[in-house]
Amino acid sequence: MLMRVEQLVDRLNNHEDETVVVDVRFQLNDTDAGRKAYVEGHIPGAVYLDLNKDLSGEVQKHGGNHPLPDSNEFSSKLGEIGIDHGTTVVVYDQQNDMFASRLWWLLQYMGHEKVYVLDGGYQCWVKQGNKVSVEIPTYAKKNFIPKVNEDEVVDIRKIKENIMSSNAVLIDSRSKERYLGKVEPLYAKAGHIPGARNFFWKEVLHEDGSWKDEDTLKEHFSSLDKGAEIIVSCGSGVSACPNILALKRIGFTNVKLYPGSYSDWISYEENRVETKDE
Repeated sequence: MLMRVEQLVDRLNNHEDETVVVDVRFQLNDTDAGRKAYVEGHIPGAVYLDLNKDLSGEVQKHGGNHPLPDSNEFSSKLGEIGIDHGTTVVVYDQQNDMFASRLWWLLQYMGHEKVYVLDGGYQCWVKQGNKVSVEIPTYAKKNFIPKVNEDEVVDIRKIKENIMSSNAVLIDSRSKERYLGKVEPLYAKAGHIPGARNFFWKEVLHEDGSWKDEDTLKEHFSSLDKGAEIIVSCGSGVSACPNILALKRIGFTNVKLYPGSYSDWISYEENRVETKDE
């Protein structure tokens, strides 16, 4: 699930297997910033994928602010940058922001298992003195055949059923302030889906963007039952993904994403929100 910078250096230097490195740096408040940063310098050989244009589908009235991309269109994009099921994919963003985990999750969802997040991201790559490049690479086109695992996702109907039954644990990955409805920079309603428990996604990382070790993560999630179904949400299905990766690292197997998350939930006027800690 994770690859250290020195491991990637060895892999690239020794031409181990077929490897494609993907840069997914992005800023929600400046949607061109990630691509500009990539053009100004990136890990040699890395290609760029954009959260809005490549890792998300078209925004509609319902479905959330970053709906999943169409599987066939996304498969075509993967093939165009040289990825098939035999390719090892290493994903990075600035540190270990939510965007690398989003692509990691998407590839897993599409049935691709050989995918890793670069621990510490681009910042760690540069800090360790490795070269950067401004060259835009091209790869021989491949045929990526999607093997979509629908069991990895739930829709709003499942969320509503769960509010009544409490059969699954629903996690909200946003900050505590947004979860409690004290602040809301993006949406018209503040609060969270009733029944959701708060696990802020940044708490699985150190301040420098490196991932916390498995023992620390086990302590962090110790209140959760490994045998339970865990549904992870956030604002729009992006920052939920670091929590999914962290949970799977420590042995949770029944972990699913609610892709629409809070932005989908509040798109239905009849859905109530909660502002107390749960």
